[in-house]
Formats: sequence, structure tokens, C-alpha cells
Amino acid sequence: MAKQEDIPKKKTMLDKVAELQAKRAELELGGGKARIDKQHASGKLSARERVARLVDRGSFEEIGLFARHRATYFGMADKELPADGVVTGCATIDGRLVHLASQDFTVAGGAAGETHSNKVAEMMNMSLKTGSPFVFINDSGGARVQEGIDSLAGYARVFYNNVRLSGTVPQISLICGPCAGGAAYSPALTDFVIQTQQGRMFITGPQVIKQVTGEVVSAEELGGPQSQMNHAGVVHLIAQNDDEALQLCRRLLSFMPSNNLEDPPRMAFSAKLKTDSDMNGIVPVDAKVAYDVRAVIARVVDNQDFLEIQPGFAPNIIIGFGRLQGRPVGIVANQPCFLAGALDIDASDKSSRFVRFCNAFNIPLLTFVDVPGFLPGVEQERGGIIRHGAKLLFAYSAATVPKITVVLRKAYGGAYIAMCSKGLGADRVVAWPTAEIAVMGAEGAAEIVFRHEIDGAEDQAARRKELVDAYRDTFANPYVAAGRRLVDDIIEPAETRKYLAHALESLHAKRELRPQKKHGLIPL
Repeated sequence: MAKQEDIPKKKTMLDKVAELQAKRAELELGGGKARIDKQHASGKLSARERVARLVDRGSFEEIGLFARHRATYFGMADKELPADGVVTGCATIDGRLVHLASQDFTVAGGAAGETHSNKVAEMMNMSLKTGSPFVFINDSGGARVQEGIDSLAGYARVFYNNVRLSGTVPQISLICGPCAGGAAYSPALTDFVIQTQQGRMFITGPQVIKQVTGEVVSAEELGGPQSQMNHAGVVHLIAQNDDEALQLCRRLLSFMPSNNLEDPPRMAFSAKLKTDSDMNGIVPVDAKVAYDVRAVIARVVDNQDFLEIQPGFAPNIIIGFGRLQGRPVGIVANQPCFLAGALDIDASDKSSRFVRFCNAFNIPLLTFVDVPGFLPGVEQERGGIIRHGAKLLFAYSAATVPKITVVLRKAYGGAYIAMCSKGLGADRVVAWPTAEIAVMGAEGAAEIVFRHEIDGAEDQAARRKELVDAYRDTFANPYVAAGRRLVDDIIEPAETRKYLAHALESLHAKRELRPQKKHGLIPL
């Protein structure tokens, strides 16, 4: 008969709880303290630190902590990867529900395998079910090569869900470390990409490029945030570090509804709307003198608080978010400081994508116009300026949110139409007294309309000036357009903020029915 001391003692609930707590603590440490310290030394936070600093204190509920891969090849059978290298769950940001995934670089370099990607895809599905935004913090060495095609299939599920979520809930990607190869396509499918100075994003990478083409390029030059914003147009906001990226993410979400069935959240505002006499001196009367249109935007939005998107890409057009009497608005404006504010290929892509986002998520659009036309040139024509410019025409025409347009100065030709003219469905179009709405500038128009008179004149230069002035007096003002009802009102610049606030309030309940169809065919 066994002695009493030889009989195994049954574990109590307290013992079981202690085991659970120890296991959780081990898994939550990710790749271990040494690797977390290394992460900090490289200027990066750990996956869980990022989550904690992004969401409201104490609101994070982790889902899938005990997830484990099922790979067996190349020594993987006995390899423990805490949370399979990605922290997933739900939380609140400013009291509103979000779902998120944060890749853990301390665990196998954050490499994505089957279970890793399934966890991400599950959170995306929960975003869809609950109508909540999805945030994906990227910091991964790429596909987990030991899992082969299972890893690729996992990526495919993430991409597929990116598309399912598109236009239904906001999606924001943060690039806080490497994001290479196929992994880079998930951020590209989301609505906004925020990249830190430590982030690197590219498809092939410097070594492959050198092997294939012989070109030598650094990872920073190829995949750094400046390159991915200024040249590629992939990145929307650049942050110095993780903390700034997380704050930008919170700020960005504050302008958006949780899903496409809600209105964006309205903030507290002052009921007093004052006339701003300083606005009368912001825009030079001379159409050839440049100015920064952001000065106009700042005086229109609440507290001069304007979040510019993609400032380094296509700087000849400005896009971003502000508030007007507490209501979020999307703003598109020509920037006379660059290319005189002309529309080119990149400006058309940048603005049309932004317009479509605002329309998908019920964010009204304010458009400030000072455009001399589409940018001329062989490079632009061969690059497809017709196709790219048509995207902006399509985006504005398809948008059913309130659309208010202010013509500040020049509004010439097809670019005038593309910048949300009355003909593209603008609900209100107002002009400043400095507005010039015409097919083209007076000099070019006079050469066409009065060519024979100029050629036959004894003093051609004097006659040209006389006829240019005559054309300008006729069309270089907003009154002809107002007479044709293409402009609803001509206002003093000082009254702009007040006018827009009243117009937005009256248009808030706007509803517009369109023909039923799967989708339109934007000229991609």
C-alpha cells in the first residue's frame, strides 16, 4: 500500500490560477527581456507597449495570447513562439471601440506564418462585425519561410479582408519597423499609412535590386518614410518615433466615424461666428503672385487645427482634415506655392483618393479653388494625365456627401470643372471677388479670340494689351458665372468661415439617391 506522502497532491484552484498567471507572464514577455531591450536600443517600443500607449488606459482585451503555430518542418515542431509573434485584441480609443494587431519583432522577427495571419484576419472580421476601425501596427521581417506556402496563404487572407473592410470601417496601418515583400501590400490596401523614421517598407529591397539591376541603394533611401511619401505616395503621415505615430493615429481616428453607417463625431464648439477681417488680405489680387493656401484653410477651420495628409507628395494640392463648428470636414485645395497650383498626375491621384475616402465615411468636402489648369508637358501627356485627371472628375461626381466649393482666384478650363464645380454636383459654390472663372487665362484667350485683329493692327503689342484687358474685364471676375447660376453667391473673404458653417449646417441632412449598381468604373 502506497504511503500517504507518495500520493500526488491534487492541485487546487489556487495552484491552477498560479500556473495560469505564470504562463501569461511568460507569454506576455514576448521574445524575452533581452530582445525587448534591444528593441528599445533601436528606438522602438515593444508590441505591447505600442498597444498600451495607443488605446485608452486599461481598455485592451487581448484575444489569442495562447495561439500556437502548427508547423513541423525545419525545427519548428518544438519551437515556442509567444502569441505566434502578433498581439491582437480589442480596446477603446477616446471611448470608441477599435480592433487591432501589433506585430512582435522580438518573436522570430515578427515573421508572419499561418496562425499569425489568421489572428490578424480574425480581428479584421471582428471589426467588420462590430463596425469598428481596424489598426495594424507593422514590425515584421516578412513571411515565415519555415512555413512555406502556408505563410503566403495567410498573407492572402489578410489582403482579402483588407478589401472586405474597405469603405465599411476605417483602416490605419502603422509602419514601425520593417515591412518588406508581400507584407507591404496590406498597408497599401488600407486607408492611411503612418510610418516612423525607423520604419522601412519596400517590395524587393536593396540586395535584390543590386542583384537584378546593379543599382546600389540604401534601405533608408529606398524604403524610408520620405521616399515612400514624397516619391511613391504610399505613406500619408510621417512620425519621428513610435509615440508620435501612435498619437497621429489617435488624432486621425478622431475625425472619422467608426463605420460607414455613422456620422463622424462632432466636437464641442463655440456658437459665435465672427467676421474675420484679416481674411481680406490673405490672397493677393494679382493672379501671378503666389501665396500659401494653408493660411486660408487655417482661418476657416476651428482653432486653426488642420491635419494635412501627404504634405510631401504632390505639394501643388493640399488635402487634410479639419473641423467647422465641431463637424469634421475633408479639405481639398490648390496650392499656388507649387506649380502655381496646377493639377498634374500625382495631384489628381492624391486628391481623388482622398475625396473617395471622405465620401465613403460621410465626411463633408470643402474645396478651395485657385487653379490655372492641368499641367502641360510631354511627360504629363505620356504619363496619362487624361486618365489620372479623370479620376478626380469621377471621384467628385460620385461623391454624395455635402460638397461646398470656394473659388478664391483662378478657375480655368477643365481643371475648374475637376475642382468640384457646380456641374460635378457641388451643393454650394461661392466665389471671392478675386475669382476668375474662364476657359483659360486672358492672355491665352485673347490670342485665340482676337488673333486676326492683333495680326492686322499697326501696333500689335498695344492692341494685344487692349484686347487682353477687354477679355479680362469680361471674364476675370465671378459675375458672369454667377449670372449663369454656376456660382451661388459672391462673398467677402472675411465672411468665408461664417458662410461655410451655415452652409454645412443646412446640408448636414443631405441625401442623394444614385442608380443601383455594383460600383462605377473609375479610370484606374
